[in-house]
Amino acid sequence: MRKTVFMAAIIVLAGLFCGLFEEIHPFGIPASTAMDDYFIVHAPEDRSSHNVVTSMVFDYRGFDTIGEASVLFTALSSIAALFRNKDARGEGDGGRRG
Repeated sequence: MRKTVFMAAIIVLAGLFCGLFEEIHPFGIPASTAMDDYFIVHAPEDRSSHNVVTSMVFDYRGFDTIGEASVLFTALSSIAALFRNKDARGEGDGGRRG
């Protein structure tokens, strides 16, 4: 019974995946190019950058980039704090538990 329910769920999820896959916009064909054309034309004069990608990341989306960097820094700091070695600083019980 469990195997039948599992197989039915897999078939339903595969059908949903295939149905959603058909709705994806074709790769390489932008939906609208008005904003793209604006940035390509105005990026060199607005931001004094000859590289449009650089002007997008660091000038037009600067606050977003700072937010992403702070999230990555916070995650890295949290992981480092979780996995730090307390015994190297003289703290802890030498690996003994109890």
